[in-house]
Amino acid sequence: MATAPKEAENTIGLEEIHMERQESPKGQKTFTVEEAVETIGFGRFHILLFLIMGSTGVAEAMEIMLIAVVSPLIRCEWQLQDWQVALVTTMVFFGYMVFSIVLGLLADRYGRWKILLLSFLWGAYFSLLTSFAPSYIWFVFLRAMVGGGVSGHAQGLIIKTEFLPTKYRGYMLPLSQVFWLAGSMLIIGLASVVNPTIGWRWLIRIASIPGILLILVFKFIPESARYNISMGNVAAALATLQRIAKMNGVAMPEGVLREPAKERRGRFKDLIHPKYLRTTLQIWIIWLGIAFAYYGVILASAELLERDLVCGSSAPPVQDSGDDSEESRSPCHCCLFGPAAYQTMIISTVGEIALNPLNIVGINFLGRRLSLSITMGCTALFFLLLNSYTSSAGMTGFLFMLRALVSANFNTIYIYTAEVYPTTMRALGMGTSGSLCRVGAMVAPFISQVLMNASFLGALCLFSSVCAVCAISAFTLPIETKGRALQQIK
Repeated sequence: MATAPKEAENTIGLEEIHMERQESPKGQKTFTVEEAVETIGFGRFHILLFLIMGSTGVAEAMEIMLIAVVSPLIRCEWQLQDWQVALVTTMVFFGYMVFSIVLGLLADRYGRWKILLLSFLWGAYFSLLTSFAPSYIWFVFLRAMVGGGVSGHAQGLIIKTEFLPTKYRGYMLPLSQVFWLAGSMLIIGLASVVNPTIGWRWLIRIASIPGILLILVFKFIPESARYNISMGNVAAALATLQRIAKMNGVAMPEGVLREPAKERRGRFKDLIHPKYLRTTLQIWIIWLGIAFAYYGVILASAELLERDLVCGSSAPPVQDSGDDSEESRSPCHCCLFGPAAYQTMIISTVGEIALNPLNIVGINFLGRRLSLSITMGCTALFFLLLNSYTSSAGMTGFLFMLRALVSANFNTIYIYTAEVYPTTMRALGMGTSGSLCRVGAMVAPFISQVLMNASFLGALCLFSSVCAVCAISAFTLPIETKGRALQQIK
């Protein structure tokens, strides 16, 4: 894992940016970007920012959740085995893992806005191409490229974080989960209508529309003022802050915008500098475990529904003279989701915002570390309890709670990671964390879709153990970011 960032660093050729510190005339007032953001406060600009950048979650959710509702159809069309179905999801996150490091480095050098726009163009292009995939191999390759594009969506979160006043970050960022929920429910609802009628290829084409529409409104969102000031572009940073103040109807702070001292741009070795080494390693463990649990729950939901609601029905086996394997002759092989399965998926997906109020309270009053430790511990417990369900209603209830908990985990670690690193390495920190996150997501399909079929309890114990380790890691994080201003330089 350490070689990819190093190669990207060498390729990009990161160089030291020499910034000359402005000397203000004696007695003249000065202010920093942080002070300006706090003075301007929360207003109309931030609502627009929240709606546009939050909507990136709709597009991302639709692209990521797409595999869960398409898997039964491609399994049937191409006569795939369990490991082949799992490989599709794994390759999506492999693309995400590789490109999130590269895009994080590029964002720290060339700007958050440009990389966000590039990632949407990239994702929409390859998503549309996926709908024309002539074979399983092409489908896997193209979805991996879509994963690479989706990895850049994290820059939207960074832009939101860098513009929000300190006291609003713990409230507004968790509310962004509503957009992910909307995207998840939208793709499930569309799948229930489109899959049985015009097919999964049209579902992919329709799912790419939100991402294309968002590209058209990005012009209303400026580049991060924190990024501009860190690059020495004081005029651009000041113009952005003045625009925000005008939209919010407030006055700018008195004085001259001050640059920070010269600082080297984000480099991978900064993340493992003694000052951040322990924090970085523990964050990586937590990101990996959270993604493992989150996507494990999503894929396990689809797998359990397919086995319980579909395979448990009286549907006759589908005979295929071209494949006499035991799996192809199973009644599960070509049985697709029905209305009951889609209904259960929607109910469990709603769980993603069920704990949002408690999550917001915990983040802002208990702190990021303790809140994350509690929700991770509860996630470990509910994975074990999932083994005790005896009915479809019981399964739906446990899946509902698991989706609520894993969603709360993601909310908290996103906020913590964006807050703990300084501006010069924030995008890189998010990018590398996103890459480790996708390692967990790459492993999850083989546990949820392969191991779970062989040993249900064994799979649940593995998920629970990983969550327990993450709970301990969260509790022992060395830095608490609750109420702390964003750091401009390290």
